[in-house]
Amino acid sequence: MDKLKMHSLDGVEKNIELIGKLFPNAITEVMRDGKVEHAIDFDVLRQELSDSIVEGREERYQFTWPDKKKAMLAANAPITATLRPVVADSVGKDGTPGGFDSENLYIEGDNLEVLKLLQETYLGKVKMIYIDPPYNTGNDFVYEDDFAQSAADYMSNSGQYDEEGNRMVTNTESNGRFHTDWLNMIYPRLKIAKNLLTDDGAIFISIDDHEAANLTKLCEEIFGESGFVADIAWQRTYSPRNDSQGISDEKEHLIVYSKSPNWNPHKLPRTEKMDSKYKNPDDDVSPWRTSDAFAPNAVTHQGMVYAIQNPFNGNMIYPYKGACWPLRQSDMLEIMQGWGKYVLRDIDDAPERASVCGIQPEEVRAGVLAIVLDTPLDVARKNAEFVQARGKWPRFFFTKGGQGGIARKTYLKDTDGRVVTNLWPHTEVGHTDEAKKEVKSLFGGTAPFDTPKPTRLLERILTIATEKDSYVLDFFSGSATTAHAVMKKNMEDDGNRKYILVQLPEKSNSPQYATLCEIGKERIRRAGRKIKEDAGLTAPADLDIGFRCLRLDESNMKPVYYTPDEVGQQDLFSLVDNVKEYRTPEDLLFQVMLDLGVLLSSPIEVKEIAGKKVFNVADGFLLACFDHDVTEETVKAIAQKKPYYAVFRDSSMANDSVATNFEQIFETYSPDTVRKVL
Repeated sequence: MDKLKMHSLDGVEKNIELIGKLFPNAITEVMRDGKVEHAIDFDVLRQELSDSIVEGREERYQFTWPDKKKAMLAANAPITATLRPVVADSVGKDGTPGGFDSENLYIEGDNLEVLKLLQETYLGKVKMIYIDPPYNTGNDFVYEDDFAQSAADYMSNSGQYDEEGNRMVTNTESNGRFHTDWLNMIYPRLKIAKNLLTDDGAIFISIDDHEAANLTKLCEEIFGESGFVADIAWQRTYSPRNDSQGISDEKEHLIVYSKSPNWNPHKLPRTEKMDSKYKNPDDDVSPWRTSDAFAPNAVTHQGMVYAIQNPFNGNMIYPYKGACWPLRQSDMLEIMQGWGKYVLRDIDDAPERASVCGIQPEEVRAGVLAIVLDTPLDVARKNAEFVQARGKWPRFFFTKGGQGGIARKTYLKDTDGRVVTNLWPHTEVGHTDEAKKEVKSLFGGTAPFDTPKPTRLLERILTIATEKDSYVLDFFSGSATTAHAVMKKNMEDDGNRKYILVQLPEKSNSPQYATLCEIGKERIRRAGRKIKEDAGLTAPADLDIGFRCLRLDESNMKPVYYTPDEVGQQDLFSLVDNVKEYRTPEDLLFQVMLDLGVLLSSPIEVKEIAGKKVFNVADGFLLACFDHDVTEETVKAIAQKKPYYAVFRDSSMANDSVATNFEQIFETYSPDTVRKVL
């Protein structure tokens, strides 16, 4: 059996592996701490990537700041932390306190470490990420990540002093240092977040003017220029402040990037005002509105530049200059038959068609026929007047009672919503005052959180960026608006979106709730109950209004698990069990699920086999037993269920005989099962 590694993904190791596949000659070996490790020969890699070597401080286009390299390392460095279940704080799918069957996750802890733990399990699985990170107001951050530096250190690192200590700039403010702090905080988190997105996933980031420009540059570096989707202006206030100095600030940025180029959002539902523009004067199958009958690029589509004869007055109708008919001539001929009898005929109209194309008559395509009447005009007029009076006109019709040009019908039934724009007014997605009132209504008239976002804003994002079964991630969850919006959206369209919320247990300003986590969890509880109560009998039976609460903690394993070569013989007696004291089987289960990439929302069933506690995860995908003194009976029973993974403690076997027969039992009953120990 192999040991589980029990630490997060090593980003450096993975990147070296990927580079090695593309450029094997760029892989070298180095000695670190007495061990040989693979590394990148960057001189070779530079040569492979360019026809001119980029060396030293040669000028190039780049976006950088002090400690950027350290921030990059922070994103890649593995950790040995884990997530421990907190059942008492959890809520079941149906709202039962202490239930643990919800597919939603609420995780307490530093989001950088949590993201590292999630990236193996949820790699490429999250459809939409929304974050509302701390705005850079020039204050210290809770998320410092050991990047704190003095103003003097910043001046030195950023090159604002020369070698002799002389100032090279005249600006005496320390504002740049605050940009550095903020960028070092956000960079590694966004870098990991990208890994979690599906190929068709997108991230939405709320930010104000102070860091909008830097955030865009940062995202461009991480997602690439082609990943840029939009800089959406959200109108966060419903009226300008009369006491504002200069230009009143009424909007916030919502920066949107996609993992893959050419990402397109879902269209928004149509409004009554939009639908009211569609009429039905001819009693057609669906209301319609008048649209332009022509398409562009006449000169490149000369076969679609021709005349159509008006049956009401006999005039020849051509596309306007530079345009052409949108359909093949055979299709247009068939449509015109709905007004009377038409045929194709050469009318020697090269000058007219050339004028439409903007070229000389001798340059125009020869042999293009016109669609003309096949009956005398008076007969054709009577036929057309009959069609006009009868109703249900053809898709292309004659305007002004037949005396105008040709227009096209666009049917309401064929429309699929409205296009998303980069201006979101508060009338459509809410404003900050609305958000505060939402929180107050849930908390009995008090507002334990100062800066929530309106749920309508998040519902808009969910509408355009998710499917009904998508995973949604918010790793600066604050008051848990995202969870509230997900539940409302699932209620609205009978969806099964799952949210993953991450929040550092920062101290709150509320006298009732010690941390932001307590506020967020309580909001989810109250919002879930209210959504279900308001819906009454219309609520879907399987609507998930709960969450599994998990808490970031140090590894369940003793240090010897990770560094066995550092343990002396005198320590062996105390290390018979490599699991830390006071860690429960449930704690071990979730660390195993993280290590094996099993979804943390997977159904978990607890069974007793031969007197031992066995966890059945994801309907037999993983079977785990962490009890001591495991007998052959238990091992055999687990093997007979043929799980994909079977996990035990390293010290769990009852005696040497069980340990000896373990592999043979699995080879007999389930040879394909992957066996692991911790």
